This record gives sequence, C-alpha cells and structure tokens, in this order.
Amino acid sequence: MTAFVRWNRHLIGSCFVLAMVSTLGCYAEPEVAADLVLQGGRIVTVDDDVPEGEAIAMKGDTVLAVGSNREIRAYIGSETEVIDLDGMLAIPGFIESHGHFSGIGAAKMQLNLMAVANWGEVVSMVAAVVGDAATGELIRGRGWHQEKWDATPEPNVDGLPTHHTLSAVSPDNPVVLRHASGHASFANAKAMEMSGITRDTPDPPGGEIVRDASGEPIGAFRETAQGLLGGAYEGAEGSDPRRVLQLANDEVLSKGITSFQDAGSGFGTVDLIKEMIDDGSLDVRLWVMLRVSNDRLAERIADYRIIGYGNDHLTVRAIKRSLDGALGPHGAWLLEPYEDMPTSSGLNTSTVASVRETARIAAEHDFQLCVHAIGDRANRETLDIFEEAYRANPERTDRRWRVEHSQHLHPDDIPRFGQLGVIASMQGIHCTSDAPYVLERLGERRAEEGAYVWQKLMQSGAVVTNGTDAPVEDVDPIASFYATVSRRLNDGRVFYPDQRMSREEALRSYTINGAYAAFEEDSKGSLTPGKLADVTVLSQDIMTIAEDEIPTTEVVYTIIGGKVVYSRGTEND
Repeated sequence: MTAFVRWNRHLIGSCFVLAMVSTLGCYAEPEVAADLVLQGGRIVTVDDDVPEGEAIAMKGDTVLAVGSNREIRAYIGSETEVIDLDGMLAIPGFIESHGHFSGIGAAKMQLNLMAVANWGEVVSMVAAVVGDAATGELIRGRGWHQEKWDATPEPNVDGLPTHHTLSAVSPDNPVVLRHASGHASFANAKAMEMSGITRDTPDPPGGEIVRDASGEPIGAFRETAQGLLGGAYEGAEGSDPRRVLQLANDEVLSKGITSFQDAGSGFGTVDLIKEMIDDGSLDVRLWVMLRVSNDRLAERIADYRIIGYGNDHLTVRAIKRSLDGALGPHGAWLLEPYEDMPTSSGLNTSTVASVRETARIAAEHDFQLCVHAIGDRANRETLDIFEEAYRANPERTDRRWRVEHSQHLHPDDIPRFGQLGVIASMQGIHCTSDAPYVLERLGERRAEEGAYVWQKLMQSGAVVTNGTDAPVEDVDPIASFYATVSRRLNDGRVFYPDQRMSREEALRSYTINGAYAAFEEDSKGSLTPGKLADVTVLSQDIMTIAEDEIPTTEVVYTIIGGKVVYSRGTEND
C-alpha cells in the first residue's frame, strides 16, 4: 500500500473520478484542492514511514500529501499553484539550530572582514572608509581571524598585530573590529583613548587585555574585556533595529532556512520581533533564547514564555548563558593548558555559581537552558550543572537542555550527553573552519579524542543538531552540510574522517533534530501530512550527487507555511 493510499483513503474515489472526467475532456474540481503543489522532482521527507516521493501537496500552512506525480495530481484544482521541479530536490526546510539573528543583519551594516587575507588588508579596508566618515565617528567591522591569514603580522603578540598601523590610518576615528567568533575585538588608539584604557587598566573577570612585553595594550581584547571599549561607542549612531532584523530575515530566506534558533536576545528584541510578525515584516520562524541577567530573568521571565506566537512564527522557551569563549582567541576553557600557550587554560567568562542560579530559574519556569561551552572544562562544568539541576527536579524527565557548540570534550564526558538527554547543539562548518589550528591549540591527543566528535556523541544516544553560528560563519546550510559529511579542509585533508556523518544523518541534524531540540518535532522537521509546510527546494540532489559537487548546490525556493517566500532570481524584483 502506497503512502498516498495510507494517508488518503477517503480520496481514492475522487482520483478515479478525476481520471474519468479528464478522459471525457471535461474538468471537475477535486474533493480537496491543494493551494500549492510541487511535482516532477524528488521529495525527501525525513519521515521513516514514507521517506520520499515525486510530488508534494500543501493546503493552508500544512502538508497535505506526499506521493507520486500521478497521486498528487488528484489534489490539483483550478486555483492550485503548481511548480514543476524539473528533477530538483525538495526537503524539509532547513532549521538553523544556533545562530545570532540580529548579528546577521548587523554584520551587513559594517565592514565585512571574513575574506581578508592578512592584517594589511584589514588596515586598507579601514583606510578606505575613514575619508567618508565624520570626525569621531565609530568605524565598525567583523570577521577577522588571525589563524586564517596568509602571513603573521609583525610585530605581534600571540599572532595578534599591534594597533599602530590601524591607528595611523584612523587617528581621529575610533575603530572597533570584532573577531569572526565574536569572542575578541581589536581597537585602535582612539577607541582605547575614548574608553579610558591604559597600561594600568586591569583585566576584568573572564577577559584579557592583550599586552606587549612592556605591558602596553596592543589593541586586542579577549572575551569580557571587550566590554571595556564602551567609551568608543558613546554617541555612535546605532543601527535601525527593524532594518537589522529585516536584513537578517532576507538573508536566511535566501539560504533556504525556514526556522532559526536565535542564540541569545533581550526582552526588547523579542518585543520588536512580535511587532514585525504582526505587521508581516518577518517570514522566518524564530525560536529565541533569552540572554539577560538572572535578576532580570527572575523579574520578567513569566511574561516571556511564548509558544507558537503569530501562527508558529515565534517561540521563547529557552535561556542562554556562556561559560567560556572560543578556541581561536584562546578563550575556550580547558582542563589542561593550551598546547601553543602553556601559560593559559582559557577563560571562564561567567561564574559557575551564576549559571547554576540560571539553571534553578530555568527549572522553576520550565525553560530550556542553553549553555555556550567550547572547551572541555566548560563542557564538564555545564554537564555537572545540568546533572545537579535534574537531580533537584526529578519530576521532569524530558528537559532537552542544550550545550551550545560542544566542540572539545574529554572522553569521560561524551557518554554523559546521551545518559542525561542533553542536546549537542553543534555547527558542522566550525569543524572544517577551525581544524587548521585545532591541532596547534589542543595537540593531537586531545583533538582526536574529543574535537567535533559527532559520531561518538550520537553513539552515546545524544541528539546532535546543526547550524552555522552566523555571523561567525556564513549562514549557508549547504556549506555546513558539506562540512558535516566530508570534514574536508581547503587543502584536501580530511579531519578525523571516522566522525563524519552520513548524508542522511546530516540532513536529520539540519531538520528533525533541530525541531526536536526545540520541542517542535510534532509540527516541523519532516514533510509529514499535518505538519507545517516548510520546504526548501535545491538545484541539485545533495543526497546523491558526487560529494565534491555539494557546495555548488543553490537554493531555488524557500517555502514557509505553504507560501513561496524566496525564489532564486526574483529576490531583487
């Protein structure tokens, strides 16, 4: 018995009638007419009962049926919009399981330093815009990463340049340039002067002002030390928050993302998102982690538990905290010192006690807790906090608390993810992006035992999700999918290939696993009749084409709630 027959027994008669009237040269409306039909392609459903078909019918905002072209033809009425896929692939809409929604929009309104080859190019880009800036106007940028440059700057401290060349091209304008990870910033002399930073400024808890041999700040600020640069932002014209969110919306739709899990926003951003959903400005579905202080959470959290607002376009049921920084700027909190910096084991950016209090608040209000943990020490501390909270609240056994990133684990802690039911919220693209310097930071033993160990985590019983951490990386799911199945670096090397996911596993990590990690698996994540009609159409079949062809795949359509919200070639119409 086909999927069509199983799901639609009551319509078999109408199929026969439609066939008969077609033979007679006349037309009869189907008993149930779809609003949108995709046909003539390959539909991969991520539903084990009916894994694929040739066509899909959607009515309203839900999936009506998946089946053969002939079967789905029975749903085509006079008002049905029909799209011929011409052999293309349709899959459940991509779910970005960890990104920074506002950050994506904000990154489009400043210097993009993602592709710079070296420090000299960074300085040249700043020099090019200084002339058009008013005196004292803040110049912002993001995306530099010293480990990805083709040359080490001279002079340098730990591979980081000193501020002097940057200060020379912008003596009267403060410049603040964030690291690609967001866990470090570089400032020129003017920005440091405006912020009152001198050689006598102490390092804040969880942060570091990088200094030269004489004790002078070189301009680099790790982790919480970035907060010392507030003086450079005073009086700076802020970005229009609506414009920021609109830019982010347009960008993620163009990449085939139908649901976006935002890794940390405040109450004001949630309020604005609701306004923009109400006025039709946002199409993507958002699942938001609150990132505010414990005091503010205690005061207002009850007012911000939001499930399925705006026809399933906004859910707020999680809290975000961070225990450490990123590996690139030596901010990941490790159990042992860095291989290439034996004087440091990274940075603990929030006290364990404060995150433990957040766990208490989350448990009390039935919120998920999502903790940023990259280093093995940060991951262990996080799992300890989770386990303690679970024991204190045994009445709830399905919490789905999450470790955001889970990048570098001690072997003893890997089984704990499955044992505790903790979600490993990971980003495939981080593996291949970071791999060139992972060995330098961790050494071969630690890298092999616990760096991006997707298979080990899944074998423990853990659910692993996928994403990009945008704007740390491009929000493109195709690039992250490719990294997940190949673990291939730009130079052709494969980073511990035994941890690669199969294509089926990778697709699940970007669809149904992401839905599960948000308690949304009953409404999205697979193309099952009755679920939301969120579909991504790709130019090539990423499940079957040669592996090296995957990165050339393009998003052709993004469909949310049965409506085409992005179509390749028409985005600028």
